[in-house]
Amino acid sequence: MATIRQVQVTFDCAQPERLARFWCEVMGYVVPPAPKGFATWDDYRRSLPPEDQDASFACADPSGVGPRLYFQRVPEGKVVKNRVHLCVRAGTGLVGEERLATLEAERDRLVALGAVCERVMVADGKNESCIVMQDIEGNEFCLD
Repeated sequence: MATIRQVQVTFDCAQPERLARFWCEVMGYVVPPAPKGFATWDDYRRSLPPEDQDASFACADPSGVGPRLYFQRVPEGKVVKNRVHLCVRAGTGLVGEERLATLEAERDRLVALGAVCERVMVADGKNESCIVMQDIEGNEFCLD
């Protein structure tokens, strides 16, 4: 029998903490406690050399079930379509108009947080509706 391993999803980005806090809102995740010996993340950040400050940030599923999301600053910007993307399961178990209405409500909530709606893909008899989005740094994800 294969060993089951935990998964962390890592994002290359320009502003790790800002993007992590956006995804906390999307996923219902939380920022983990500051490292041992530090009362806050700001205290920890100030302890680092300037070049390492704001270099990374993370968020986690408070139930411990979902993968940890890790955000690391990189010097280059995003230039092509993601090869991997997250699908946020906002309409699980729903079909037809009820599913689309649920997805559109979640889209509107995320747009208010800074996300961009790329396109709405309406059910076509073969596939159910989904909405293609971009996060605040242009990374594609889907609401399905």
